[in-house]
Amino acid sequence: AITKAANSALSNPAISTPGLLYGPDPGYQPLREEIARWLGGFYGGAADANRICITGGASQNLACVLQVFSDPVFTRVWMVAPSYFLACRVFDDSGLRTRAVPEGAEGVDLEYLEKGLIEAEGEQDVKKIKLSKPWSKVYRHIIYCVPTFSNPSGKTMSLSCRQKLVQLARKYDALIITDDVYDFLQWPTSSVKSSSFGKALLPRLVDIDRTMDPVPGADSFGNAMSNGSFSKIAGPGVRTGWTDATPKFTYGLSQCGSSRSGGAPSQLTATMICELLKSGDLESHIEKTLIPAYKARYQTMMKAIEKFLIPLGVRVGEVSFGEKEIFGGYFIWIEMPEGVKARMVSSMAREREDLIVAPGKLFEVSNDPSVQFEGSLRLCFAWEDLSDLEEGVGRLAKVIQEVKTFNSTRSEPAGEDIKNDLGEFR
Repeated sequence: AITKAANSALSNPAISTPGLLYGPDPGYQPLREEIARWLGGFYGGAADANRICITGGASQNLACVLQVFSDPVFTRVWMVAPSYFLACRVFDDSGLRTRAVPEGAEGVDLEYLEKGLIEAEGEQDVKKIKLSKPWSKVYRHIIYCVPTFSNPSGKTMSLSCRQKLVQLARKYDALIITDDVYDFLQWPTSSVKSSSFGKALLPRLVDIDRTMDPVPGADSFGNAMSNGSFSKIAGPGVRTGWTDATPKFTYGLSQCGSSRSGGAPSQLTATMICELLKSGDLESHIEKTLIPAYKARYQTMMKAIEKFLIPLGVRVGEVSFGEKEIFGGYFIWIEMPEGVKARMVSSMAREREDLIVAPGKLFEVSNDPSVQFEGSLRLCFAWEDLSDLEEGVGRLAKVIQEVKTFNSTRSEPAGEDIKNDLGEFR
């Protein structure tokens, strides 16, 4: 499908010529329109291309958002934990101090968060160092989360929690940045047909912010933005994504220095992704290839966990979304038996069984030890072949059993900054 889309774009000079030029600041207009149509069909609501800004993917876009809408002295960052660890690196590189907020049962501990927001509001003489610009706004707070099929926990934030989080953001001048990169990858955990789940089951936080009275807040910039990406549904190498936010916010983002200088990110690739969407091939790929494959791998891994790990005392985190009995994304979050350290299991699994599993410590928020995950592991079912998953879980069980029964004096993996060893954990 990607080859077909690329040929369609490159063989038509009306498409390929603008694709090879500097793109307009907000991105390739036909793709903005296609994304708006596509998102409207999945999430509901009217399509509005003015709410869409084309990006170089969710990671690159996070950095651009911070450049335009945050200040390293004035802005405080709150990350729902366990958190996507590479997002921590982006915040760190932007000179922002990050604080952890426990995920809790509903997706974010709102009481914990508001207590921290109140304490931050009590800080004296906090002044911005950035110059004011008419197209931007510096928020006092930024709240970062992956609200649907979270990386790493797999948890989905409840509707009530989403609504209350938007209310908090409006109250304390906060921008909620949501990585909505797994939303399209959902399936029923029961025997219900997949076709029943072709629409989003919950509104995004940006949708709630758009429709909650009064609208929009924050001087028309809004208090939530959706960070989307084609990496999980087309291929990470396409490096193309989008922002969905208020028109004022997306315009401000389009004025980021790197876009003004180099033109819109991913201009040539955007023409190909546009053809992929227009043809319906992307939606077909998601429905007929990705979802069946991931559902089968998830079910195989869950059966293996029940067979090999549960008898050892391992506990499984989120396995479905409430009464809807759905799951999605890439990951299963498990808790080790009492006294078993996940970092030791992860290290031994790599050395003895050639297994890569991500220890919970990796998903702690940088420089904030208040929320820890020493006893947790993240398992990924999206990459390996179906035939390898049961064997892999069985080998992991062997390692956990060794750690449980052998009173080892073995040192934990060297180096405190586990986030420097990143490649295999995305």
